[in-house]
Amino acid sequence: MGSTYLPAVVKAKYASGFQLDITFDDGTQKTVDISQWFKGPVFEPLRKKTYFKKFFVEAASIAWPNGVDISPEALYDAKDVREAEKGSDHARRAKGAPRKK
Repeated sequence: MGSTYLPAVVKAKYASGFQLDITFDDGTQKTVDISQWFKGPVFEPLRKKTYFKKFFVEAASIAWPNGVDISPEALYDAKDVREAEKGSDHARRAKGAPRKK
């Protein structure tokens, strides 16, 4: 059997809104919209940006002081919002719209 990669978050910084720029131990970097996991009462404090920004890297994942964390596998598998933005910008240009500045 082949080995299965288990990602580990090594660095995270605030990007904007509820997005974090995340770097994994294999060098992968992506910007992830964390609000996609805001379901249930345990995530309520994270809806306030001042609290959201209190995230930290712990045990190869992203965590907050109230004990909430997002698994590194979920973060690794999440869509990179930068790719979605590139795609929509490309679609606009294909239709003749000006490029976003």
